Amino acid sequence: MPQEIERKFLVKGNYKSFVTSQVSITQGYLSSVAERTVRVRISDDKGFLTIKGIGNSSGTTRYEWEREISLQEAQEMMLLCEEGVIDKTRFLIPEASGLTFEVDEFYGDNKGLVVAEIELPSEDYLFEKPSWLGEEVTGDAKYYNACLMSHPFVKWTCGSEGDKEERKE
Repeated sequence: MPQEIERKFLVKGNYKSFVTSQVSITQGYLSSVAERTVRVRISDDKGFLTIKGIGNSSGTTRYEWEREISLQEAQEMMLLCEEGVIDKTRFLIPEASGLTFEVDEFYGDNKGLVVAEIELPSEDYLFEKPSWLGEEVTGDAKYYNACLMSHPFVKWTCGSEGDKEERKE
């Protein structure tokens, strides 16, 4: 079974000088239940269909299946998606060991949120954390794109200390 092993962080500093490429992403969800998400993504001029399962206890590892589909198919499927769309730019930043940080800068109802992810070959894989990397939020469901679609960043309250910190990021 294909697995995604990934860690997620808030971004606290200037990362853009390290960017080697970027892509515009729009995505919607055919299913956004916690046990499984079915995502349609348009990434520049390509379409993708992705199925993700529920994560393990740490939130680091979960089932992921993804296939490229035609741009026309992706555009047609976007019309079937649940209400809400994720709109973001993904910036790619190489990491010293050969891995890549993907930094997502969100727009629309998630404007102001910037999150970095790194896919790892194993859960215990050690990597160099750049200075612009902030608090780790791996496994925190509110940072999952499917959750951001239904409960966007602009609607987060500042009632708790954690939310106050998030809004500063």
